[in-house]
Amino acid sequence: MTAGPREPVEQVEFDHDIVIVGGGPAGCSAGIFTARAGLDTAIFDRGRSSLKQCAHLENFLGFPAGIDIESFYERIHDHARTAGCEFVADLVEAVERTDEGDGFVVTPAEGDSHTARRVVAATRYDGEYLRGLDDDEAMFETKRYGEEEYERFDREYADREGRTPVDGLYVASPSAAVDMQAIMAAGRGARVAHRLIADSRIAEGWWEAVADRSDWVRRRAELDEEWTDRRRWVEWFDNRYAADAPVESDSERYERVRSAVIDVGRASYIDPAEITARKTTGQETLASYLDTEAVLDSIDDERIREYLDSTAERTAGEP
Repeated sequence: MTAGPREPVEQVEFDHDIVIVGGGPAGCSAGIFTARAGLDTAIFDRGRSSLKQCAHLENFLGFPAGIDIESFYERIHDHARTAGCEFVADLVEAVERTDEGDGFVVTPAEGDSHTARRVVAATRYDGEYLRGLDDDEAMFETKRYGEEEYERFDREYADREGRTPVDGLYVASPSAAVDMQAIMAAGRGARVAHRLIADSRIAEGWWEAVADRSDWVRRRAELDEEWTDRRRWVEWFDNRYAADAPVESDSERYERVRSAVIDVGRASYIDPAEITARKTTGQETLASYLDTEAVLDSIDDERIREYLDSTAERTAGEP
């Protein structure tokens, strides 16, 4: 039996489970994942993402003709809000440990301070607000520009999954990863969030093998009839995880974690009606973002006539 993490830690009350500093592609991507995982997430964004230096975003997947920066910025914020993130329109001046040493106090320039169990740094150019959390020689590096020396946040301070030597502090940006492209920054944010979610589950008593779960939904029709019975899921879990679990399979912790993993797995399957409903909502949401005149200009007269004719046929005979 392999060694496992300690028993679940005592829960402390915080304003948020997660505070993300930076509301660009990395920060919003991380927030979407953490909020969907049920973690109370706040994103501090002062509205000055480095993304806004671009004139037009032309290489983000899903926008064949590109998208203007303002529209894209609004969309990623809407997505994060829909997932459950709270936005705080303020500049973070400092992130410090709580007096108890567990969790963080996030101090903005104007509003009230917030406490958080974990913090994700997602500001590409600036890590000054993190000073004091660790030895500055570890967190910052000295660089030279011409005859002048200056300090900047060490882009290799965090590992490839965003973890740092400071427990509970993660870095999505700045990092050693190539994040000068919006789509790469978004991927980096997702990777860091994936690690953070697993770590938060481990702190609740899960172990690594079961904590690393993906966030996606599947068609319920893919389930064989036997998988509609919860007992089949219990059998699957025991066969896959019991032998290497860090606790006995008849312990309260094992049964609690097994139940939670099964709940997550079963909830990821949706039926055809839900698939259709989500498709409709998704398309209606996309349509709400479009400029009406631009939509009409993109449709030729023949297609308009075909649409009007098909609409007339569907509504014929209705009162």
